[in-house]
Amino acid sequence: MNYVGVYGRAEAERVIEKSRFLSYSARTAGEEEARAFLDEVRAMHPAATHVCYGYIADALGNLQRFSDAGEPQGTAGLPILGVLKAQKLCESTVAVVRYFGGIKLGAGGLTRAYAGAAADVLERAEKRSFEDCRTLRAIVGYAEIGPLLKYLETSEAEIGAREFGTEAAVTLKVREARREAFCADLVSALAGRIRIEQGERSVYPFPIP
Repeated sequence: MNYVGVYGRAEAERVIEKSRFLSYSARTAGEEEARAFLDEVRAMHPAATHVCYGYIADALGNLQRFSDAGEPQGTAGLPILGVLKAQKLCESTVAVVRYFGGIKLGAGGLTRAYAGAAADVLERAEKRSFEDCRTLRAIVGYAEIGPLLKYLETSEAEIGAREFGTEAAVTLKVREARREAFCADLVSALAGRIRIEQGERSVYPFPIP
């Protein structure tokens, strides 16, 4: 199962008619993590007028929640969630904190403000493609370590730990859908002077070019 989600955390701020909108995003794998992140944001802003949010907490995009947190119905949480849905982000949460500046924005103004605040923070957030992958160990003699690393630097694999004993070994993360082709290309590039050990399958956050 492949999906795109935010990776790590990000923050943004905008001021509209003297109201401050502080937006926060985080990767949240599950509703428990989403709620914990929202509790963190609330704890940072105990005096805030509103702490509104939207999240999609599962990898399928089905577990969706939002809250207007006291704003007029449909003007805050739903626009935030709408931005997440428009960008097709899963396991991701956005919270927007508002400090009221004394000037009412109206329903339309609030909707635009919250959607804009969510878009601001998601523009800053790093996003990654979470894909089925396989852990591999590429094992070579020391004469081949240079050519191996040179090949890997321009390959689609994510390079992990390097081990140097009687032989050299590099741990890799490779998309499962491309694993067989990758292994064949790597063996060909090293003229067969390589062993590849197949490791466990998992979901890995590959960078998006």
